[in-house]
Amino acid sequence: MPFSFKQFHIDDSRCGMPVSTDGVMLGAWANIEHSRTILDIGAGSGLLTLMAAQRAHQQASSAIKIVAVELDDLAAQDCLHNIANCPWAEMIEFHHGAIQDFSAQHLVQYKAKLSPLFDSIICNPPYFDNGPQSKQQQRATARHTDSLSFSELLKHIELLLAPHGAASLILPIESETRFTGALTQTSLAISKRVSVSTVSKKPPRRLLLELKHQAKIESTEHSSLVISDPSGQYSQQMIALCREFYLKL
Repeated sequence: MPFSFKQFHIDDSRCGMPVSTDGVMLGAWANIEHSRTILDIGAGSGLLTLMAAQRAHQQASSAIKIVAVELDDLAAQDCLHNIANCPWAEMIEFHHGAIQDFSAQHLVQYKAKLSPLFDSIICNPPYFDNGPQSKQQQRATARHTDSLSFSELLKHIELLLAPHGAASLILPIESETRFTGALTQTSLAISKRVSVSTVSKKPPRRLLLELKHQAKIESTEHSSLVISDPSGQYSQQMIALCREFYLKL
């Protein structure tokens, strides 16, 4: 269903994965400060792209380029519609296709000194590799790693991320072991790890992760985030993180 934020509107009616708290948290938390080039892998409805555009517009003193890449045909239609109707369309470039194809094309341009690598990469990736899949193929593709494994995703993040850059992702806590196993096959490492609990005093269910090239990391910064207090209201942490986006905060 359509979802309105303070400065933009998202129509996700054709997307396999609609707007979610996970996406909003990631879009608000992702490290895009001082970034001139930002890549959204698996952009879906364009939520993360538009959140990055809003934040970049507020911070920018010079031109910023955001690239959204989405494979699914119907999600691409929503993404293009939402980009065209947002206030920052001029800073966004959309690519309809697989990240593998985009990566190959972009690296050719980079080697020819026609395009830079990305200062920031954001991704809310597929994360299930077993268990029942949704009967709706579009939703199954968005949620399961059949179309994009952690190893494949991390390979392209490694290739496309600038030496000083940061990649930001969100995962279920159950996927951490598989993800970190795939991470060891790259030059990337975790620079920030935030364990996210839905309610205070409950175990974490999500992880916000920031990745950097290992040469740029001295140690991993650990912290935690609670979404709601026991009464069901957003916690002060969540309000501080998302107040620039949610209408009622």
